[in-house]
Amino acid sequence: MAAEIHSRPQSSRPVLLSKIEGHQDAVTAALLIPKEDGVITASEDRTIRVWLKRDSGQYWPSIYHTMASPCSAMAYHHDSRRIFVGQDNGAVMEFHVSEDFNKMNFIKTYPAHQNRVTAIIFSLATEWVISTGHDKCVSWMCTRSGSMLGRHFSTSWASCLQYDFDTQYAFVGDCSGQITLLKLEQSSCSVITTLKGHEGSVACLWWDPIQRLLFSGASDNSIIMWDIGGRKGRALLLQGHHDRVQSLCYLQLTRQLVSCSSDGGIAVWNMDVSREEAPQWLESDSCQKCEQPFFWNIKQMWDTKTLGLRQHHCRKCGQAVCGKCSSKRSSYPVMGFEFQVRVCDSCYDSIKDEDRTSLATFHEGKHNISHMSMDVARGLMVTCGTDRVVKIWDMTPVVGCSLATGFSPH
Repeated sequence: MAAEIHSRPQSSRPVLLSKIEGHQDAVTAALLIPKEDGVITASEDRTIRVWLKRDSGQYWPSIYHTMASPCSAMAYHHDSRRIFVGQDNGAVMEFHVSEDFNKMNFIKTYPAHQNRVTAIIFSLATEWVISTGHDKCVSWMCTRSGSMLGRHFSTSWASCLQYDFDTQYAFVGDCSGQITLLKLEQSSCSVITTLKGHEGSVACLWWDPIQRLLFSGASDNSIIMWDIGGRKGRALLLQGHHDRVQSLCYLQLTRQLVSCSSDGGIAVWNMDVSREEAPQWLESDSCQKCEQPFFWNIKQMWDTKTLGLRQHHCRKCGQAVCGKCSSKRSSYPVMGFEFQVRVCDSCYDSIKDEDRTSLATFHEGKHNISHMSMDVARGLMVTCGTDRVVKIWDMTPVVGCSLATGFSPH
């Protein structure tokens, strides 16, 4: 299938196509139905709904199903038309949707967790439903028998999940800021490695199996790209959001990353450039520029009869510096700093004007966003959140790519 790559003018922005209202509480998940003008939503109001676009251009629920507990997570497999809904009580329920999306039949309930379900992934090849929850557990269950195959417990709430279908590796983000890589077997699992870099709880993950890149977003407002396939432990930092990063989607065709934050921020990052890895912060008892002591360096303060200074770090070189030697601030997008950060004076002088050119575009979704998903083939994105509103966006003016399927979002 051929792809059309369109230019991206700087003034381009997401186009709001539709706004769906009707849920009585926060919408925890919204998924676009491939090749259909439809959306599936799950909400804290205990309902799962399938919305179809009518001739009037408005979306109306063709299915309205009430659950026993608030809906906290959802997965949809289009080829088999199976929906898996995680609930606040720890259960995962499976449904089958009719071809016309006007009827939904209950299949079975999986006793996956003892507390709120946070993420679900369905693997058709293995017939597994994999989930994470607030019971600090990752579980995988057999969809044929409904039986529990295995569980892995951690020390923190498991908050998000990604899965590599070929290797059966699972990536699990948790509230401590750690990501654990697990190798899942039929009845056991093994911990491959742990990734540590975030200073806040990991809120979302995205795995690209082609380039073997893992992206993580967290409550520290940052995104980290982990080069899993490179085997060198390379990690790139992206900072441009001003609130918790809630959802991610990497567009492999155009090498762009789309991210959404809880304040409604929508960012599109250009990853098709040579980026620099942020340095590790160096430790020192005195400023590595002027050699003045920091305030805990009692001996040097006594010897030089000077007051100690507060320690800072240059974001470009990582050196420990005092405030006087790092009086300037600058953006440095090639290292992921889209807004101004502290740099030492010598690094500031080394940054050219062209080095400050942004490598991302930022847009305002104008509503709280707790979850986002994309239909990459059509260039569509759906967002939802605690404001109970679901928005459908045409992202082609921003990402500049749509597969030549003859679809027009307008």
